[in-house]
This record gives sequence, C-alpha cells and structure tokens, in this order.
Amino acid sequence: MAKGVRIVVTLECTECRTNPTKRSPGVSRYTTQKNRRNNSARMELKKFCPHCNKHTVHKEIK
Repeated sequence: MAKGVRIVVTLECTECRTNPTKRSPGVSRYTTQKNRRNNSARMELKKFCPHCNKHTVHKEIK
C-alpha cells in the first residue's frame, strides 16, 4: 500500500495562548487533515474557541 500524502495536523487558538485574562484555563485545539503536496506552509483557519467564546484564528502547531 502506498504512503498517503495527507497528514493529520493540530490547530491551536492564538488568543488563548497569548491572553492570560481569559474566561477559563486551557487552550482550544482542533485536529484536521491537510495535503502535504498542495499546502506545504502552516495552516491558519478561523474556528470557534469555547474558551474565548468567539471565533478566533487557529494556527497549526507541530
């Protein structure tokens, strides 16, 4: 079987990481897949963060 090009990446909220006065402790994280050939750079998506209680930018982490 051939090795796939799609990999699983983790997206983390940027506001939870930098803001110490947030609503609750913790950081919002989502997992998704990306195609390594088409998207070699790190992903950035707007997702809902339950800790910030709003839509924020989530960046790919290692």
